[in-house]
Amino acid sequence: MNTVAAGAGRLSKRLMLSYVLDWIVIIVIAVVGALFTLITPNRRPFSPVDASISFPYREKETISTIVLVIVSLVVPAVVIFVVSLLFVPGPTLGKGTPKSLIWRRKLWEWNTGWMGLALACAGAFLLTDGMKATFGKPRPDLLSRCNPDLGNIQKYAVGGYGDQINEGILLVSWHICRQTDMKILDDGFYSFPSGHSSLSWAGLTYFTLFLCSKFAIAIPFLAPHTFTPDSAAATFFRRTGHSRGNHSSNSQSKDIPLSNLAGHPDSTAQQFHGPSATVQLRNQAAAPPVYLLVLAFIPIGAAIYISSTRYSDFRHHGFDIIAGSLLGFALAWFSFRWYHLPVRQGAGWSWGARSRDRAFAVPVGVHGYVGHEGWQNEKPSYAADVESGRIMTSQGGTGAGGPNGTAQTQYYQPQHEGVGHRV
Repeated sequence: MNTVAAGAGRLSKRLMLSYVLDWIVIIVIAVVGALFTLITPNRRPFSPVDASISFPYREKETISTIVLVIVSLVVPAVVIFVVSLLFVPGPTLGKGTPKSLIWRRKLWEWNTGWMGLALACAGAFLLTDGMKATFGKPRPDLLSRCNPDLGNIQKYAVGGYGDQINEGILLVSWHICRQTDMKILDDGFYSFPSGHSSLSWAGLTYFTLFLCSKFAIAIPFLAPHTFTPDSAAATFFRRTGHSRGNHSSNSQSKDIPLSNLAGHPDSTAQQFHGPSATVQLRNQAAAPPVYLLVLAFIPIGAAIYISSTRYSDFRHHGFDIIAGSLLGFALAWFSFRWYHLPVRQGAGWSWGARSRDRAFAVPVGVHGYVGHEGWQNEKPSYAADVESGRIMTSQGGTGAGGPNGTAQTQYYQPQHEGVGHRV
């Protein structure tokens, strides 16, 4: 255990800088999105008799931008912080686990929780405002903002056959508007997609996924076979007090499907490892409490309400709201999976840190961002998991190999991660 604690103390500066760079990139994404709001949007020609843009202009919005940011970003960030500090690493923790490793896990889950949320919201901000300025689609209340000079409609005509049919059907340019406040007028061309919808669905969908992950809120399912000690099956053994670490490599027993494990916390290890261990399908999973389902979907309900106000306030067309919501939802899912394991299979954890030598990039021919060098500042004889403190050592002879001259790799973990798994 002391070896684990010692290994947990030398975090690579290179690795830390790589995650600082990640935060800088996320901030830059948000700043670029803010710059899009400062440029003059494309002002698409419109018809002065188009009923879809003839709704009244309301100065006061039901959900202001400040309230939107608080609900979609600040509240989820605060809850993620509290959950990471109070509920991580959970009841699987061993009594002898060093406090340094406990806090490392808490801080790591907090960091990844915030990074995912920030990436989702920053991405939504950038893409939404970029498309708004590029498309320049008129809002439903554009004519009310514009106050067009209908007496000189032919002067501002830009297309159509209105001069041959009815001059009121002409497409006109924005110059027909007599609105003197250009901020109000330019905002009238920011209809597609809905920014309130994209940001609310990005932040609050990510928030829902985070809660579902941390509190195991998922539709019951039949789990596949598992052969890795760091899987949901291993998590099951830790939660039920059983250990698979006492079986030698020559044992005839094999890892059994997780579907044979779930739902039997009071069964014995012999039953789980026995060759005839079977569990009925209906007992292999169970539905979580409904109050947790309600808790997790409160953010989704808030996102739906925020989106609906953009329709009732005549700020967006229906398609704008749907497009913004889908954009935010997609970014939330992507950002969550970028930093977190799948909800149903990850036991509530985020992905671990990158390895030291792969902190910034991976060269051609190298697979993935995790290697045996670990995350330490130097290159010791062991590697470790940045947020759990798992140690990998090389065994045998003079350190070059095992009894047969070949290297043997063994993983040691704190008690809460399971002990003595050999791969």
